[in-house]
Amino acid sequence: MRHPHLVTLTATTFVTWTGQRITAVALPLVALDQTGDAWTTGLVGGFAGLPLLTSAWWGRRLRPHLTSGRALAVLLVVQALGLALVPVAAATVGVGAVVLCASGLVTGAASALLAPAQRALTADLAELPGIPPGVGPKALAWQDLAHRASMIFAPALGAWLLVVWGTEPLLWCEAAAVALAAAVMLTVPAARTAGAVQDDVVQDDVVLDDGGRADAGRADAGRADVAPAGEAAGTEGGAGVGDGRTAGSDDGSSVRALLRAHPDLAVGLGLAGVGGVTWFGFTLGLALLGAELGRPGELIAAGMAGYGTATVGASFVAPLVVDRVPRIPAIVISWVVFGLAYLALPVAAPDLAAVGLVSAVGGITMPFGIAALNALIVDRTTGAERRTAFTAETVLHAGGASAGLLAGGALIGAFGAGPVLVVTGLMQVVAALGAVVWLRTRRDTADPDRNRPASPVRQPS
Repeated sequence: MRHPHLVTLTATTFVTWTGQRITAVALPLVALDQTGDAWTTGLVGGFAGLPLLTSAWWGRRLRPHLTSGRALAVLLVVQALGLALVPVAAATVGVGAVVLCASGLVTGAASALLAPAQRALTADLAELPGIPPGVGPKALAWQDLAHRASMIFAPALGAWLLVVWGTEPLLWCEAAAVALAAAVMLTVPAARTAGAVQDDVVQDDVVLDDGGRADAGRADAGRADVAPAGEAAGTEGGAGVGDGRTAGSDDGSSVRALLRAHPDLAVGLGLAGVGGVTWFGFTLGLALLGAELGRPGELIAAGMAGYGTATVGASFVAPLVVDRVPRIPAIVISWVVFGLAYLALPVAAPDLAAVGLVSAVGGITMPFGIAALNALIVDRTTGAERRTAFTAETVLHAGGASAGLLAGGALIGAFGAGPVLVVTGLMQVVAALGAVVWLRTRRDTADPDRNRPASPVRQPS
């Protein structure tokens, strides 16, 4: 990525996720030490999921305003304040359940708006005049790598810092990292502002050097799909003619209308939701399966190590090939392979090497599926509808994961870890294959002549 603003957005992703994973080591210990109750250790994470699950409702009027680095910096400041609640309380009045819940609600609300808005701004900036096609999906794939790379070293770094610094200083790490990201984010302009500056530069180049640089200016002017949101049609959410995009509205776009207009997006987002709901089968399933087999902690460690290593390795490749990866096949294959890995894990256990290998095979296609879904959103949407699509992706996957974890423990307790792994794996495979059939049927219904053989041409006698 050569565009400095895209690099900034990727760097802030890396910094914030590294800080979050480092302090995740200390936060449960602080909650347990301050309250004395084990049930409080998950309050921040649990309450952070509530704003996310409802953000499609309460955040609809806010999303159209999150179109610049300054707006995203405000969200990061709010998030930093929410994170600072816990160490401030620990140093003064003490940490209680109310403080933990408040911290979760504030940080969750900021994160629910920030993540989709940052991806939408990345896609908008990548479509400015002068930037080659395909940069947006690549930039989003690099951001996914920045997110995944942090889970390799950040927990270990957090454990080391916990020994060196203690818990409370470690809690300030994430707040400081988010505050630093907010300061850097101020340098990122809105796509419309940056586009106007670049248009002026292109026009000056054409006037000053019509013989040498006018071709580049005309080439950019001829691309309807590179115009920033709002400039192609004169309003926010304008779309290029004939490129498959649908214009959004200033007050936000309906998720239902989005899915109805783009069946392929409905498939990608729906499978992301199914994958989120069934994620507990991998995490809780392996953890409790290890306990059932007399190897507590070992199976989940082997599975997460294999999955994490494979996904990070694949994430280095995904940005390089995302423009050549077919969108729907990549999405479907990634969930089918991961579902098959769920089915194989009970067979592989309790062999740690086999569990790690199966998890790695299941995870190696995921970065390509995620990159394909993000690319599909960039290809199909713009403006307010794009922000709605990224919000739907976040809510369905992350919100589904929270809902699955809430019910997962009871399901595993009732039926056992092995059977739950098999059922959650089958759900992913069946959902992916069913989505293909549904999409093909819908396309055939919309175009009944698509698969009909051509009538023979009668030759004149």
